[in-house]
Amino acid sequence: MKLYLALITLSLIWGTSFYFIKILVEDLGPWGIVFVRCTLGAITLFLIILAQRRFTMFRNIPWKSLLLVGILNALIPWGLIAISETTISSSLASIVNATTPIWTSVIGVLFFSIALSFRQWFGVIIGFIGILVLIDLNVTTLFQEDLIGMGTMIAATLCYGFSSQYTKRHLQGISVMMISLVTLLVGAIGSLLIMLVTGSQPSVGVYSLDAIVAMIGLGVFGSGLAYLLFYYMIQKGSAEFATFVTYLVPITAMFWGWFLLDERIPAHAIFGLILILAGVYLSTRKTARRAQVTTETTNNKKQRGIV
Repeated sequence: MKLYLALITLSLIWGTSFYFIKILVEDLGPWGIVFVRCTLGAITLFLIILAQRRFTMFRNIPWKSLLLVGILNALIPWGLIAISETTISSSLASIVNATTPIWTSVIGVLFFSIALSFRQWFGVIIGFIGILVLIDLNVTTLFQEDLIGMGTMIAATLCYGFSSQYTKRHLQGISVMMISLVTLLVGAIGSLLIMLVTGSQPSVGVYSLDAIVAMIGLGVFGSGLAYLLFYYMIQKGSAEFATFVTYLVPITAMFWGWFLLDERIPAHAIFGLILILAGVYLSTRKTARRAQVTTETTNNKKQRGIV
């Protein structure tokens, strides 16, 4: 139950991210967005660590693995997403981003010896069909968009897929807080270096109220707190389960449009949501159940004084 709650919460947070990126990309530029969201996210997590006095997590840190995850799960994909939104709409970017579970599953099979059952593959396919229904099966519009924008988004999803599988395989015993913090620090430092090399800097418009709200939403919530949920789902569930959040993001983006802007949600979107949720359930039922059994077993051992 906790995994599904984390999945829904993260989808609600990330449902606003593509909109915030669209607001900021003109003033901050792609790498400025990466720097701001990573820096604010890292500050948020560091303040939590200070409040909880959890300094022991800084011992025995696998820096090489965390550096790779930071590059492939924050620096590069977030930069590519911001670049894509200079040429394509935020809604289309969120839809292309929803192919992440497919790439995650394929990468897991090809490079990490992950064996997926027929039911899991079926769930992935059903979820993707739900995305097509969500856009009213108007696939031709995808090919009418800027190919560079589409290509950079797809490249970002590939980065997500590989880094998620790598995290599950190599960082299983590392604190979720530590993985999230180092990921964001790598993104912040890397994007700052890129800005210095390219000579890019934010414009005056970045100080507007809308921009400040967008930066807080994207950095504090969409990066700092969101990554705690994301890496929690990877460790307690699987890489495939965690990346299924991208199937729900287009739906939550529509929800925010309805809730905040009184936008109409079409009937095909509701049907698409049903298919997406069915796909999530089929693909992750065993994962969620396994995590629940593991948690119950651990709790029983603790009560008996075994661990």
